[in-house]
Amino acid sequence: MLKKGNKLYSILTGSCPKCQQESMYVHKNPYKPGHLFKMRERCGHCDTKYKIEPSFFYGAMYVSYGVGIAFAVAAFVIAKLFIGASLMNTFIAIVATLVVFMPVIIRLSRNIWINIFMKYDPTAVDATKA
Repeated sequence: MLKKGNKLYSILTGSCPKCQQESMYVHKNPYKPGHLFKMRERCGHCDTKYKIEPSFFYGAMYVSYGVGIAFAVAAFVIAKLFIGASLMNTFIAIVATLVVFMPVIIRLSRNIWINIFMKYDPTAVDATKA
């Protein structure tokens, strides 16, 4: 479905936005306690520096708001329209969804943010190995 070279591939897998060869994160599981924000300093394949400048990922907070809204709307649609829950139960479903998916939302936001500023380069790996 998703092939390398597509920004969506890098966003959903958390791989390097430039070469898409390895994960940007030390641990792929966002639910591992204490390791949510741990990222590699550079890509091992193309030597891309992930933290372009100090506090680079503060901008991901803006993206996180939009991603969180998307998750909340999805929870609302499922709870209210498909299941037919009451307004209070729908609210509880939205809050529970945001709490449970918080690590996923944070990582998705970081992936989207870095992919805004970097693009895929199929020759990135070849250039560093030559």
